[in-house]
Amino acid sequence: MMDTSSAPGISAQSRTPWGTIAVTYLGGVVAAMSLGKFAPVGPAVAAELGLSLSQLGWVISTVVGVGAVAGLPAGYLVRRHGAERSLVTGLVLLAVASAAGAGAGGYAWLLVARGLEGIGYLLVTIACPALIARLAHERDRGTALSVWATFVAVGLGASTLAGGAIGAALGWRGWIGALATLTLVMALVVRVRLPRGSGLQTAAGPVPRTGALAWPGMLAAAFGLAVLMTIPVVVLLPTLLAEQHGYSAASAGAVTSVISVLSALGGLAVGMLLRRGSRVGVLALAGLLTLPAAWLMFGDHGSTQAALAGAGVISIENGFLGALGFATLPLVLERLDHADVGNGMVAQAGSIGSLLGPPMFGLVLEGPGQQALVPVIAAGIVASVGALLLVGRRAALPRP
Repeated sequence: MMDTSSAPGISAQSRTPWGTIAVTYLGGVVAAMSLGKFAPVGPAVAAELGLSLSQLGWVISTVVGVGAVAGLPAGYLVRRHGAERSLVTGLVLLAVASAAGAGAGGYAWLLVARGLEGIGYLLVTIACPALIARLAHERDRGTALSVWATFVAVGLGASTLAGGAIGAALGWRGWIGALATLTLVMALVVRVRLPRGSGLQTAAGPVPRTGALAWPGMLAAAFGLAVLMTIPVVVLLPTLLAEQHGYSAASAGAVTSVISVLSALGGLAVGMLLRRGSRVGVLALAGLLTLPAAWLMFGDHGSTQAALAGAGVISIENGFLGALGFATLPLVLERLDHADVGNGMVAQAGSIGSLLGPPMFGLVLEGPGQQALVPVIAAGIVASVGALLLVGRRAALPRP
């Protein structure tokens, strides 16, 4: 097994501090709310500030773009300054940048604010799983990290619901200001709740060598491929429902919100199965269910029910494969205190997949057509599952 004696925050504790882990998880959920905060108020923002659809798209995706560029460097930054400090700093930066965005008078101002939010979001999403991995007892680590993997689905769902209600009552600036306040409060809660003087604030041991990052790198590639092939399905679902199945914009958005939340079920399933002793390689094979689901959604059958069933399965698989990636990472690290750098690699790969997936799918739709997406998804998922199988074999090997 991995040497945990030198990892920060690891002690002889016999119980996992689930309360502290829950607070850390909620910090990630609040950060994910900022990620999707423009979804329910996008039209109002575009109308007031005179934004084109392309400009609004950049405002929405800038946060992910920062992760795609700076994920690994941010991992080293978190390692240098400590995961606890980085989490608090990230939440404060999110709150301040969000408040600045609430006062935006034009596109440039809003874009800069979103760029700063991207930095804060990246710090949070690297620091949280590193903290959870160090806080959790070894027997609970896989379960805790699998639950962590649901933070995006829960945060986006909460943002959609709260943003719609608050935005209708207070306007889009009121909604963003309220979220900035919530994020600042969350930063204070995290600051008070996380243990002090336990070694969590500083990294121990040497910086990971290049060779030590080979297996985490393969895991990150598998994660990035899974995101590349599953996230665009949920992104494109409202358009598919409206253009091909006669849904109104409102009903298509509501159905998509429900389906996107299903990804959380996949993450919870991984946690339960790992706790029962299931092997990583066996669980990875479940990712192949994405193949028939892709045919149900994009095949030439014209059935709305089939398309929705396929989208639901793909959403669950998105959460399942993502949770499996987070839960497996500690098993392939040379030392547990390399978790921040490893999570930086995973975050960067996932951000690249999220950023490139929708435009890539759009090009296929505009060219060969939607049926061509079936073999594209199949190729990507088979490659992702293959990489996970190799990683699973490595994770099963005993180590010093």
